[in-house]
Amino acid sequence: MITKVIKIGFSPGATLIFMYSGPDFESNSISKNHNLIMYSDDDLLMLSGIQHFAFCERQWALIHVEQQWAENVKTTEGNHLHERVDDPLESDKRGKVITYRAFPLISYQLGLTGRADVVELIHTREGGVPIEGYEGRWLLHPVEYKRGKQKPDDRDAVQVCAQAICLEEMFNIEITKGSLFYGETRRRVNVDFTPELRKTVFELARRMHELFENGITPLPVYKPHCKSCSLFDICLPKNLSGKIKASDYLRNSLETD
Repeated sequence: MITKVIKIGFSPGATLIFMYSGPDFESNSISKNHNLIMYSDDDLLMLSGIQHFAFCERQWALIHVEQQWAENVKTTEGNHLHERVDDPLESDKRGKVITYRAFPLISYQLGLTGRADVVELIHTREGGVPIEGYEGRWLLHPVEYKRGKQKPDDRDAVQVCAQAICLEEMFNIEITKGSLFYGETRRRVNVDFTPELRKTVFELARRMHELFENGITPLPVYKPHCKSCSLFDICLPKNLSGKIKASDYLRNSLETD
């Protein structure tokens, strides 16, 4: 059993305090059906990586297993957008909504840790959590910022859902929805945390740990979206896709030079 007392302080003077003692499977039905593995601190991976992983397992492995990264216009713009919300000392209250930025997250069920761009706390009469410095109880609503526009798949949704699972585990509450904000369209999209989406998050997290623990980088599968990837020249999807292993390609290249 993991037991930790954690205090999260934010300006102006508001503080969240929670005691982490592992998920309560009796009172919190969120994760009962996922045959959970409880990870340790040493096992924790970056939560933000789950979006990379849902998009492309090879991209994630190149970044998180092989520690390779390259900037392009899209990643630079994305970093600039996140800089606007990633101040952990900044918060504000407007009416019945408190906005916390760069909110620290952890889940030993998923084996992930990181920060949410924004967690909105919405005043409620039922449920929620108490906050030192404010009266009443507050519902937690994670918001993830993205530079582009809404995707045709769930790669962004799994990230904000993973953030919600962290918050549920930390505070022993249930969170039914979150939001994605897209910088290109200036549009906010609500995400319902359905059982299917939650199952996808747990499956992706398990696969991430499997590849990381075994040091595996999957072979590429070339698709049109590969052209916009910042790792295109490192990944070599056209050269390697469905043909030969990376080691064989490099050996052949050296032999012909």
